[in-house]
Amino acid sequence: MDELAQEILNLVKIKMIEQAAFDRDAYNDLIEETIQDFRTNGKMTDDDNDEFIVAELMDIWEEVEEEMAEHRKNI
Repeated sequence: MDELAQEILNLVKIKMIEQAAFDRDAYNDLIEETIQDFRTNGKMTDDDNDEFIVAELMDIWEEVEEEMAEHRKNI
């Protein structure tokens, strides 16, 4: 995973915890939201492949879900 995708993933995990949003749809929505924020703030440009990044992050959903299981228990 490249540095940009890793940064997006880290922020998505933080948002998931803050919003107690732990399902796949919320994960996908937060990825899209974070990419949009990165575009707005100039961290991403048209040269960045959004579709590839989203696909890459969605491919690791099961790992993220397992990691977030602990946070769900603490709510």
